[in-house]
Amino acid sequence: MTITLDNPSRRNSQVPSLWAALADLAEGLDPGVRVVVLRGNGPSFSAGLDRGMLAPGGVEGEPELLGIAVDGPERTAERIEDFQRGFAAWASVPAVVVASVQGHAIGAGFQLALAADLRVVADDVQFAMRETSLGLVPDLGGTGPLVRAVGYAVALELCATGRFMGAQEAVARGLANVAVPLAELDATTADLVGALVDAPDAALRELKPLLASAATVAPGDQLRAEREAQGRLLNGLARAVGR
Repeated sequence: MTITLDNPSRRNSQVPSLWAALADLAEGLDPGVRVVVLRGNGPSFSAGLDRGMLAPGGVEGEPELLGIAVDGPERTAERIEDFQRGFAAWASVPAVVVASVQGHAIGAGFQLALAADLRVVADDVQFAMRETSLGLVPDLGGTGPLVRAVGYAVALELCATGRFMGAQEAVARGLANVAVPLAELDATTADLVGALVDAPDAALRELKPLLASAATVAPGDQLRAEREAQGRLLNGLARAVGR
């Protein structure tokens, strides 16, 4: 499945209705889908939150963020939890999620790229977390994967300063898998998708959660997860040959 942000005149800026649509797609994903590609039309993957959301009155047809905030911190946090579903839900799908990223990936755009398992970037990519410059923090599920990818110190520096990270640094720090010229982004993404689809389906579906848990669970729990996954796969192989 390919999901395309398609508002290039606004650099694919984001609003809550988009987050709800992303959550619906993730939570209702056909179990037969093996790979999901997240991409954006135009010069940018996504320039982040539509700034109109932070203005009095907000954006027509969308919840007013400043209006939500006057309900108090607890009620505000409850609403943000709903917004987060559009990002966090991708970690739970059995499919491997690939972000194909060009141009600006700022704030919510950066966090959507971080919601993917793998990232292919064009050489013009510019990642940035700009929330702190607005007196806010990243709150759409991006802090965990960012720290896991680049480490606490680099994540703190990126978020606190709001500086831009380009393609080569993103690859060097492990944030992106590969950087290619913009003209080759679609073809490189397609090659990666093809390789993922060629992998044995059952093994790939066991592999994603197994590796995702490796950095956070106790060693004994990870060993158990490995042997249980392997047990299921070996059992499937035995049944396939009639044993």
